[in-house]
Amino acid sequence: MNQVQTPINIYTEANPNPNSMKFVVNKMLIPEGVTFDFPDAEAAQEAPLASELFAKFNYVERVFMMNNFVTVTKQESLSWHDIAMEVKEYIKNYLEEEKPLFSAKLLKGYEEEFAQNQEEDSELVKKIKGILDEYVKPAVESDGGAITFHSYQEDRKVVKLLLQGSCSGCPSSMVTLKMGIENLLKRFLPNEVQEVEAEEV
Repeated sequence: MNQVQTPINIYTEANPNPNSMKFVVNKMLIPEGVTFDFPDAEAAQEAPLASELFAKFNYVERVFMMNNFVTVTKQESLSWHDIAMEVKEYIKNYLEEEKPLFSAKLLKGYEEEFAQNQEEDSELVKKIKGILDEYVKPAVESDGGAITFHSYQEDRKVVKLLLQGSCSGCPSSMVTLKMGIENLLKRFLPNEVQEVEAEEV
């Protein structure tokens, strides 16, 4: 007897980046805190859904996946009014068919990299990540993106952050980075942080 499937429902959310749209699903797609950002079709070869979005819709420029949503960034020349519904239906049908989101190779590589990063973190890096998790992540995720720790340069006292999803290429994200996150980290860690920079994917 076939198991009854939970119907897939998707709704869209606009965000500060006019070229990005957040497609929110009524179930978790990826474990909490894990992100996958595909800046082009080549990067998405081990992610079937993202790969198909690039192949099917030539206006798709970036695909970002996290928690229960997929953020799609389009070419500037098109309006979401004309294309949002077809992208939404495509994602809905893909999920209803229960096709894989990622290859086993991609997941294994991510797990190994995550474990290695956890082991290597210094006490300062753990503090920086903790501040980002508590004060930055929730707001950024609600806008369909992610700002994650990339590296810390001790000699310059510079924190480099990765802008993913709708945050990448968004004019307001740089204001958030400098006026919001930089001030936040300097307030919490005045002797360790002098500047925050973006590291583009």
